[in-house]
Amino acid sequence: MFALRESNSELSVLHIPEICTWHLSLKSTLQDLPLYDCQIELTQQAKEVAQEFEKNPVLPGVILTKNGKFVGMISRRLFFERVNRRYGLEMFFQRPIEVLYQFSRKDMLLLSSDTLIVEAAQESLYRTAELVYDPIVVVLENDTYRLLDVHQLMVAQSRINQLTNKLLQKQTQAKIIQTEKMASLGKMVAGVAHEIRNPLNCIWGNWSFLMSYFEDLIQLMAAYEAEFSEPSAQIAAIKEEIEFDFLQEDLPATLEGMKLGVEQLLTIVNGLHNFSHMDESKAVETDINECVESTLLILKNRCKKGIKVVKDYGELPLISCYSGQLSQVFLNLLVNALDALAEHAVDREIEIQSPQTWQPTIQITTKVLEARGCLWIAICIADNGPGISPENQQRIFDTFFTTKPAGKGTGMGLAICNQIVTEKHRGQLNVRSQPGQNTEFEILLPIA
Repeated sequence: MFALRESNSELSVLHIPEICTWHLSLKSTLQDLPLYDCQIELTQQAKEVAQEFEKNPVLPGVILTKNGKFVGMISRRLFFERVNRRYGLEMFFQRPIEVLYQFSRKDMLLLSSDTLIVEAAQESLYRTAELVYDPIVVVLENDTYRLLDVHQLMVAQSRINQLTNKLLQKQTQAKIIQTEKMASLGKMVAGVAHEIRNPLNCIWGNWSFLMSYFEDLIQLMAAYEAEFSEPSAQIAAIKEEIEFDFLQEDLPATLEGMKLGVEQLLTIVNGLHNFSHMDESKAVETDINECVESTLLILKNRCKKGIKVVKDYGELPLISCYSGQLSQVFLNLLVNALDALAEHAVDREIEIQSPQTWQPTIQITTKVLEARGCLWIAICIADNGPGISPENQQRIFDTFFTTKPAGKGTGMGLAICNQIVTEKHRGQLNVRSQPGQNTEFEILLPIA
């Protein structure tokens, strides 16, 4: 393919790359496509334009100038349509091209060179049927004008559509893999929780009997001491050896500590069991506060590392939802907050050691609010970490977008969170952040 450029009153030839060599992306603009430059002064005769069209069969049109300044464009189609009409040669061929231009002047489509290809294709197709295949005038910097062949634009648009389909397939496959992975994890966690729960229930069930047996034995010992106020030397020696007085005081406290430990284990196991409902097929009535608390139990070890967790739970009604999937949302948001705080702590190491210390904090708030005539449950997870830049906030829910180093982030977490909240629960997931100060994610779930 060739294009023409006027240079020193002569038209020079520019090579245009073949379509197969174009490097296009979803963000490609018109300046990424081959553009034609054939400029003709209005005073030149129409036959000179015909000669250039005949020499260059792919030239879509010519740019018309007056004293070197752009005034318009004539397409190949329109030129030959006028010239080949009856008396067309006599009327136009030996006269300045300005005569034909004034007689056949049509609307032009002018677009900036930074216009996206997909947007330009839409603008081109919106034209009337008569003009839909006329070249587009592309405005470059410094008021420079070029022509774009609509056929090449449509080919480029077709290639971008192919890229879009491939990306959508890739995103869909990645979401399927991630969902299957989380479902498998949920089943595994449910199995582990079940295996732990059985022996725990055994311990919990026998603890009350153990406490009752101990009290009976103490009562029996007290009766013996009342009956035999002076124990034998052997009994006295055994009591001294086992420190009976201390045992009598410490054993109830030991048993009470065991009770607290078992209660905590049961709470954790129940939290794991609730979190494991990744593949649940129908929504169930759920206490969102319990759902959040169960997720915090999973992250209890990470939250101990100098990070303060402030919880402000409001009184919430039960809502019908997929608790396991919401737990995944809470987990992803909390993990992101923990990672951000850890990163911020490294960046602020010198400042932390100063008198005015920085306390890494996660604030979790739940409440009922009214917006747009509807009642919503709002779950806010905020941190006082490094914040998110405005440009990243625009892309934060895009699939595969991540600011984490390679190997530490897949770019799927927030995209799946947004999908779970918006598609599965008809809710909203909002982000508010001030760079260098804080970040807050707000989950809104409708109350049916």
